[in-house]
Amino acid sequence: MGVDRDCKPSGRVVSWNFYGRAQELQALKEILGRGRWFFARITGRRRIGKTTLVQQALRASNKQPVFYVQIPDSAPAGVLSAVHDAMDTFELPLERFARPDSLLAMARTVEQLALAGYVVALDEFQYFSRKHLQEFTSHLQAVADRLAARADSVPGGLIVLGSLHAELVALLEDRDAPLYNRVTDQLELQHLDIASLLELLDAHADRDAHRLLFLWSLFEGVPKFYRDAFEQGVLAADREDLLTKMFFRSSSPLRSEADNWFLSELRGRYDVVLKYVARHPGCSQADIEAYVREVSPSTAEQAGGYIKILIDRYQMLERRLPVFAQRKARSGRYYLRDNFLRSWLAALQSPISSINFRPEALLVERADAGLVEVEGHSLERLAGQLYEERSRRGIGDFALTERIDGYWDRGDTEIDLVAVNADDRVIRFGSCKRNASKLVTDMPSLQRHVDRFLATKGAYRDWKIERVAIAPKLDDQTRALISEAGAIAQDLGDLIEGL
Repeated sequence: MGVDRDCKPSGRVVSWNFYGRAQELQALKEILGRGRWFFARITGRRRIGKTTLVQQALRASNKQPVFYVQIPDSAPAGVLSAVHDAMDTFELPLERFARPDSLLAMARTVEQLALAGYVVALDEFQYFSRKHLQEFTSHLQAVADRLAARADSVPGGLIVLGSLHAELVALLEDRDAPLYNRVTDQLELQHLDIASLLELLDAHADRDAHRLLFLWSLFEGVPKFYRDAFEQGVLAADREDLLTKMFFRSSSPLRSEADNWFLSELRGRYDVVLKYVARHPGCSQADIEAYVREVSPSTAEQAGGYIKILIDRYQMLERRLPVFAQRKARSGRYYLRDNFLRSWLAALQSPISSINFRPEALLVERADAGLVEVEGHSLERLAGQLYEERSRRGIGDFALTERIDGYWDRGDTEIDLVAVNADDRVIRFGSCKRNASKLVTDMPSLQRHVDRFLATKGAYRDWKIERVAIAPKLDDQTRALISEAGAIAQDLGDLIEGL
């Protein structure tokens, strides 16, 4: 993993720690602490920290030996080779645990290890959905049933980890799947919350609002990416230095991250759709189909199917409905779910691909300019998430009961944040601008949008109506002008206070 130390500006050496995940860690400790057979499922996007969570829980328990193997996307021979290598790495004695020569023997090895008290962790378990590997799940079903029948006398257990949620769920939860109803526990890891990221930044950088927005737009809540930046010594650096060392050098840890861990999974089939949505957030299916027809006429008819697969199987796209629309509404707009993938496709991929032909400084500048555009959209999401976290923790001046999300199907209405406090009958409408100077001039426009909203949903007209203007940073003069316009001035510094 590299070095574990970082020097803050004060010169104090700070070690990297385990951040966030308190509830998930406690849940996993309890599973391990039962002292009986378990079959646990842990899901989450790549790099989200599934393996690290398991390592942390095992380190805390300090009782059970562990056997971990990452399943490759390959033929059975490749899977067995990976198992052999892992058995050598974990120094499993050959006289006790024979190296498996088939998928059936591999399942029996899992059984032997569990009976011997090992925690077996099979990472990227979703690859067993491949046709040439599917037989393993039938063999594992027999193993799981035998171990469950004598659970109290089995000191070990099995953890399966996966990053393709739909495929992993199909292996374990479809009624026709061999492993249906065998899982005893499940955890789904989401991005680290903002409070955990602030804890991380307090230790290794600072809470500067523009730094928070920049890093969150790039890395969101993926701990591995922050760890990579820490090891490169750039968590507290300026934007250009971070981009250069993280993406543009031959040794940069994230230079090929998206290609290796996201886009390679797609095998080149859906790139055109993803790139278009990344650069045109909020586009319609008709927009996507028109673009695909223009650049790749031979695949235009498949665009609708591509969109469905990217939503259901890979969870890379999300479809948002118009505000107040029924769930079955046919209209919708599309957005990339993952900040890193959006930043990569919209701003980073093209400059990085030109590194052998153009000056590095010019390409870094171009990438940074593209990321500034991305951050304009990210600010809305970040502000909404901060409202939710603050309300959950009982912090601040707004007790959120609902966020009205979606997009405005009337082109003359655009509101970035609609927060509802149904208990106190307060509704707050927000405008989010990365450039704080634009907030003051936007106040009359926000009021017109609010008036149109209230005309559409008259039930809110007798509620307390609040307007809020949000930017990364606000100076005293801008705050005063916003207040004079009858709105609440908030910047990210205000919204992270108390977290």
